[in-house]
Amino acid sequence: MLPVVVVQGGAGYVPSEKSKASRAGVCAAARSGYVVLQSGGSSMDAVVEAVTKLENNPNFNAGCGSVLTTNGNVEMDAIVMDGKTLACGAVSAVRNIANPVQLARLVMDKTSHNCLTAHGANQFARAMGVPEVPQESLITEYSRMHWRKNLADDPNTVESQMGKMGTVGAVAVDIEGNVACATSTGGILNKMEGRVGDTPCIGCGGFADNQVGAVSTTGHGEAIMKVTLARLILFHMEQGQSAEAASDLGLAYMKSRVQGLAGVVTLDPQGHWAARFTSPQMAWAAAQKDTLHYGLLAGERFTQGIDEP
Repeated sequence: MLPVVVVQGGAGYVPSEKSKASRAGVCAAARSGYVVLQSGGSSMDAVVEAVTKLENNPNFNAGCGSVLTTNGNVEMDAIVMDGKTLACGAVSAVRNIANPVQLARLVMDKTSHNCLTAHGANQFARAMGVPEVPQESLITEYSRMHWRKNLADDPNTVESQMGKMGTVGAVAVDIEGNVACATSTGGILNKMEGRVGDTPCIGCGGFADNQVGAVSTTGHGEAIMKVTLARLILFHMEQGQSAEAASDLGLAYMKSRVQGLAGVVTLDPQGHWAARFTSPQMAWAAAQKDTLHYGLLAGERFTQGIDEP
């Protein structure tokens, strides 16, 4: 069953013209993470590699495809967590960084803190030699178009937010049975400056524990935070539920309790995994036993050899 990596490219509506690119993007990320695992890399190495691939893909709401704040800026959040030690690192409201997930890992590896925010996170990045990039390099015309459109809409409606919500993430278990998670996002459309959502919050945007499993979440951050979705799903797994059943229970509770839509990728240390969502769509892909599984629509699951184009 091992190793396994599962990635998600965001819960929301994916326009038909972007569906092919979304599927291709998550498949490429899963392949990259799986190569790391096959070569003996850790689950942490794999999830950071997979999410970096997604941050570098302008089709997703992370890194260079991030949505914009009300003032037209990019502020990004990310988290990583190691299931072996419960070590974690996160950044929030960070600017001018191409790969926030890599900075989150540096917070985990190089500081005694769990999370750094805004100016402090950027200051730490400079101290670590992480190059800053121009904000314009992180803004796509697609994100700018949605920013203009949503200035005229109510930014708090679920319908408005689900139009471009693609928080990305990954979970993995390596050949030693260690699990890890990573999640990265540009946040929600037209958010206030300084808004921080679920992604960098432990137990909300992600959680990993070798004794149970790992989860990475995507969806409306405020709703995810209210139910601590990642930890809620792992609670159900602790009670004996499978990765799939626990994911469905957590998502159903969130939808009924706070009317929030979301998606998750989940796995246990034995390599059983799930990609589940209550949003209309969620691009996802999983690599296991040299086979690539992927989908976008509810009930959709394609398979092919890991090396097939």
